[in-house]
Amino acid sequence: MKNNNIISLKNVIREDIPQIIKWLDDKDIYENWFGKYTYNEPAHLGYEPKNMINATEAEWNEVFHDPHHEPHRSIFSIYLNSNHIGEAQLSIDESLGDSQISILIGEKKYWHKGYGTEAALALLEHSFLNLGMYRCWVDIPEFNINAVKLFEKIGFIHEGTFRKSRPRNDQRFNSVVMGILIEEYTGKYPDGISSHVTEWDGQKI
Repeated sequence: MKNNNIISLKNVIREDIPQIIKWLDDKDIYENWFGKYTYNEPAHLGYEPKNMINATEAEWNEVFHDPHHEPHRSIFSIYLNSNHIGEAQLSIDESLGDSQISILIGEKKYWHKGYGTEAALALLEHSFLNLGMYRCWVDIPEFNINAVKLFEKIGFIHEGTFRKSRPRNDQRFNSVVMGILIEEYTGKYPDGISSHVTEWDGQKI
């Protein structure tokens, strides 16, 4: 494992939540991440950010540090040095040995600079080497061409299509399903990667 972190994935802290809420108010951002619910509010999986502002310690730990929650979801803040620039999530199915990856670079000035790629690679390393997963996959709206190209570049293979699964501007769009297996990851990155999950479920790793 290389130690020259370009970005780091860390535990979500309370100070991160207002930034998430701010990002979800931006149409460019929410449309390319989880989109909108059918009742027209920006979607955010795993938790409702506005509800976490005044969450009790028990409520906070249930969302961010409960390994028994099904499906288990690991949620990370993406940091570039001391700057909080995004959020990353893993939805983990231990029985199948796979995890679904979701990544948001919320700060627009950091778009198209490779930080989403670094976050994706850090999640792959964490999934395969720390969690023992066999497969990682993503579900990307077809109109997010940059994200499709990102995952193609790092070794994901097109596996299928979720038909008309993404609402946008009163229309329905397909989602592209792409995946990568552990042997494909280790074959493509035999020398490791440059960014890592450094904190996980309340612990430093």
